[in-house]
This record gives sequence, structure tokens and C-alpha cells, in this order.
Amino acid sequence: MTDVTSPDHLAGLLDAQGYLADEGLATAAFLAIRMHRPLFCEGDAGVGKTALAGALAAVLGAPLIRLQCYEGLDAAQALYDWDFPRQLLHLRAAEAVGVTDADRIEAELYDRRFLVARPLLQALETDPCVLLVDEVDRADDEFEAFLLEVLSDWTITVPELGTIRAATPPVVIVTSNRTREVHDALKRRCLYHWLGHPGFDREVAIIRRRLPDVTDALAHGVARVAADLRGEDLLKPPGVAESLDWAEAMLTLGARDLDVDLAAASLGALLKYREDQDLVVGRLAQWAVTSVAG
Repeated sequence: MTDVTSPDHLAGLLDAQGYLADEGLATAAFLAIRMHRPLFCEGDAGVGKTALAGALAAVLGAPLIRLQCYEGLDAAQALYDWDFPRQLLHLRAAEAVGVTDADRIEAELYDRRFLVARPLLQALETDPCVLLVDEVDRADDEFEAFLLEVLSDWTITVPELGTIRAATPPVVIVTSNRTREVHDALKRRCLYHWLGHPGFDREVAIIRRRLPDVTDALAHGVARVAADLRGEDLLKPPGVAESLDWAEAMLTLGARDLDVDLAAASLGALLKYREDQDLVVGRLAQWAVTSVAG
């Protein structure tokens, strides 16, 4: 795994991967790596929380293992399961060749080769790796308590096989869009960092870095509109991800700056609700003039 010597060093490595981290985020991620503590990243959707995990995996030269959380997620879906169809085939094969020793058959049925590793077990057995626990706020309280237990000691007990322990704890990024409050116990186990929307200059830099064919004028126009819209009462204000999508969409349509017609035609890349689009479309001409003037 790549040795990261300081927050500035990490920021430079992330920069090389196209991820622009400010000083606070680079410091939090550096500490998470060095202290072997999960990093709990909270913020609005589209500000770069999930992308951070991917960029860290690339920087560290480690695979990214992702656990996508959702309502109803349970331990079996996150941890491990037994491959029942293969177990059944093995049982029938044993019966076909005349094996009658019940204890032997049972022992073989619960052999490691029939164990299906889900993301958490994969992370324990993969060294090094980056584990992304994405949108933990969508999971239930019961799963949150289970996750806390796993993150505390990085051991998992499979009754049929025994205890599996991580040789080295993975680098862990836990994300939340704050659709509900996550319990304090989980936050206490983690380092915490709030990811807000970037400032205007940083958003321009992100767009230019990720989409080098986008002109400076178009990048400035997209960033200006996105920044203004985040101050409006929208159903879903745009994040950086939507800014990038919108800039790419207009670039694909041939835009060199914030062209009103092309901006309106591609507005679905930026805003995902009709009500938000109706509110914005009439103001595009004003933004286009402002963008050119700026």
C-alpha cells in the first residue's frame, strides 16, 4: 500500500487522481489512514463523499469494497451467507457415491468453499483495501448497531468455522446524506468530517480537472449557476456531481460558454425535479449575461 506521509502529501496524491480535497478533508483522511479509524463523512448528496473512497483506493493502490446501505439491510447481506445451491449439489453428489457418514457430510457442507463473502467479510480478508459503507443513514438502527460492533474490533465469528480477524483494519469511509441522525455511538467510533458544497473557485477547478475539454467560460458559468441555485428553495439543490453532469452535457452539445438554449436543453442533467426546472429556466438568460460579464 502506498505510504502517505502527511495531509499535504495525501492532498497531492488525490489531486493526481482528479479529486481536489481541501486542507480539512485531506487532514481527516490522513488521520483515518494513520490511526486506523473509520472516517464518517456527512453532507448533502453529490458533494464528493463516495468519490473520496474511490480516489483513496486509487491513491493507496488498494481495491475498493462497497457496502451500499438501504432500509432492511441485515447482517447476512452485509457479512456472509452460505451458498445453498452448491451445498445441495455437494450433498447429492455425496449420496450418489454412497457416503453415509452424517458428521462428515455436515462438516463438508459448512466448508469455507461454500461461504459467500459479502462486503464486510471481504474487507476483513482483503489486505489492503478501502471499505466504503455508503449512505449508512438509509439503514435501520439494528444494522447500525451491528456495524458498530464490527468496526470496533474487526473480527467476525462464523459459528461453523470460528473467528475471522482482519490482519490489518481496512481504510473505512462511512457516508451519510443526513436523511436521519446516525447514533452517537457510531460517530464516536469514527473520525468525523462534514463535506459542504465547494466554493466557487474550487468548483470551477473541479470541473476543469474532471472535464479538461470544458472551456474556462463554461466552467465559470456552470459553477455560478450551481452556487446560486444552492441558495434557492429547491426540492433538490445541485451537488458537484450534477454540476459535472451539466457541464459534460453542454460540452457534448457543443457549448463553449453558458449558451441559454443549450443550457435549457440539458437542464435535466442539473435539476431532477420539474418544479425546480420550471423555477430556473426563465433565469438562464440572466445567468448567461452575468457569466459572460464575469
